[in-house]
Amino acid sequence: MSLSSPLFRLIAVAVTAHVALGAARVTTALYALSLHASAFTVGTLIALFALFPMLLAVPMGRVIDRIGMRKPLMVGCLLATAGVLLAASIPGLTVLYPAAVLIGTGFMAIFIGTQHAVGVVSAPEQRTASYSRLSLGFSISSFTGPLIAGFMIDHASYSYAYLSCGMFTLAALALTVGGAVSHVTVQPVTHHQRKGSPLQLLRDRELSRVYIIGILLAAAWDMFTFVTPVHGSQLGFSASTIGMILASFAAATFVVRLAMPGIVQRYREWQILTVALSVAALCYVAFPFMDTPVSLAATAAVLGLALGTGQPNVLALLHTIAPAGRGAEAIGIRATIGNASSIMMPIAFGAAGAALGMFVVFWSLSLAIAAGIPIAASKAMAQSRKKLSTSQE
Repeated sequence: MSLSSPLFRLIAVAVTAHVALGAARVTTALYALSLHASAFTVGTLIALFALFPMLLAVPMGRVIDRIGMRKPLMVGCLLATAGVLLAASIPGLTVLYPAAVLIGTGFMAIFIGTQHAVGVVSAPEQRTASYSRLSLGFSISSFTGPLIAGFMIDHASYSYAYLSCGMFTLAALALTVGGAVSHVTVQPVTHHQRKGSPLQLLRDRELSRVYIIGILLAAAWDMFTFVTPVHGSQLGFSASTIGMILASFAAATFVVRLAMPGIVQRYREWQILTVALSVAALCYVAFPFMDTPVSLAATAAVLGLALGTGQPNVLALLHTIAPAGRGAEAIGIRATIGNASSIMMPIAFGAAGAALGMFVVFWSLSLAIAAGIPIAASKAMAQSRKKLSTSQE
């Protein structure tokens, strides 16, 4: 992938914007805490980053399917820039609420547009590898964003931290205006192909299977970041030790995404997802028995290797299966489900953990993940039979 390739330019837009999102989330949480906001207030602010994307992702996907990516990406960059500049220019807690809404909504448009565009510019046999490169970029930006935010807060101020976010959103805007998506054209389709409600996509058997597996893998990811600090604290681990465990997970996701282009040359999407679900279920069975930093870090790394394969393969399947002219809408539905899961799952499992203990949380999640294995395995066998019959012909 050369620096001038269409795929690289699309990934550059997505990653640049994602750096701003990661930095803005951390800055918002720390700024609110510095203003003596309660944990509930901080949680509400962070939830606002996902609330409106949850509500608007599907309409945004339909717009992108109709008019293309360029204008929605530009609007997304402008909304995110407005949000960070608002937070940077007006001090106080109140302004953080509209700022979080603008930033989250802006990135949602960028997220859906670039994910759909990556699928459009990639050949079918290269689609999973392309999405792996995009996910690899997100792994880098997930690390870079909070790092920049912390540095700017410690050595300058919260306002300058938000302004640094604005530099990245403006860079994403410049890349978009400069032609990062000019080569991506809307697929010409008829009005009949475009019409229909999102419920029709959800009722599609093939798409619904992908959504179910995507939900389970996303829940496994979200719950790891939620339960690990709780479980580590209960074991008496220090903050740095818990951070090391989280870092081992992040490093593993980076490694497996780096290797994904080679993996997809040997295995199909459903085969990889079947293994990912199986390994994730086993990891959550094992977690309650891991009571040392080394054992927890090792288990976290194995879980990261499994879950790191999820997003590229799910996105590749969505783009392949979605009806003509509704690819971005299908991705928007996935984003809506993912944001809903990010809001509701920590609340539900947090309540269960407080009432019944962490063993119940870990094993309940393991059972939920295991329920998806037969779905993925049946599709993996179907893919294998199709590949075998094709090779015999």
